Amino acid sequence: MATLSVPPVLTSPRDDAMALYRAFKGFGCDTAEVINILAHRNAMQRALIEQEYKTIYSEELTKRLASELRGDIERAILLWMPDPAVRDATVVRKALTGDVIDLKAATEVICSRTSTQIQHFKQIYHAKFRAYLEHDIEYQATGDLKKLLLAYASAPRYEGPEVDRATAEHDAKSLFKAGEKKLGTDEDTFIRIFAERSRAQLAAVSSAYHSMYGSSLKKAIKSETSGNFELGLLTVLQCAENPGKYFAKMLHKAMKGMGSDDTTLTRVIVTRAEIDLQYIKAEYQKKYGKSLNDVVHSETSSHYRTFLLSLLGATHR
Repeated sequence: MATLSVPPVLTSPRDDAMALYRAFKGFGCDTAEVINILAHRNAMQRALIEQEYKTIYSEELTKRLASELRGDIERAILLWMPDPAVRDATVVRKALTGDVIDLKAATEVICSRTSTQIQHFKQIYHAKFRAYLEHDIEYQATGDLKKLLLAYASAPRYEGPEVDRATAEHDAKSLFKAGEKKLGTDEDTFIRIFAERSRAQLAAVSSAYHSMYGSSLKKAIKSETSGNFELGLLTVLQCAENPGKYFAKMLHKAMKGMGSDDTTLTRVIVTRAEIDLQYIKAEYQKKYGKSLNDVVHSETSSHYRTFLLSLLGATHR
């Protein structure tokens, strides 16, 4: 369930484009007006605004935004502008080939998306960057993480609610033998099951594991694996069981301690705003006893704060 607040009566994409142009003119940029428009438009509406802006002013809106904005608000709005598949492709490409390689970010995005979402952004990845996602994974990742990402990005998975209980029990037994029962870990068994099973089926495996062995599959992963491979398996499992809770934890970590991890904070709020941010907010409140809106308000500032709170549905136009 999304938190995006779109006005009941919208101005036309042409009027929005013209209003943005006025916001850019003069001394300095009227960032508040840019936020007031773009933070309250869905992906299709943003795409139409971009088309109109280019038609009227013969320049790319995103290039103008990049030249007018700075810092966290620039990064947040530029990440917000594309549709979800283009955004995912861009985030993963930067994580795998940018100045700073960020396997954690690449793992989070790939392992938290459905099979359909991955196939869609893989097509865009190739069209936009003239590169194959698998080749970039092959080049940057190593060991079990590489195996997991390659398997998870290529295996087609059923996305419906039906589960096979017998298969779930068989998989739970296989995972127990591959992990807690064994001296060392058979990582390939974990990779195969986690890459091939649907979300509903993997949640059933997790439930069967707990029933059969009295401990959680999550704890088994934590004790048997480490690093980004552990992160990948936990991301797949937690997004199968409760994606809202998984992303609530990510946001909590991003804002814990001195200062905030603005890259993660931006990525999670922007990528989930049109999907399930309402559920994430509810899970955050339930787990930490605080409003996500209040924590974001206290941990961020200026226009960046206004933009994130707009996506969280805290302000209305």
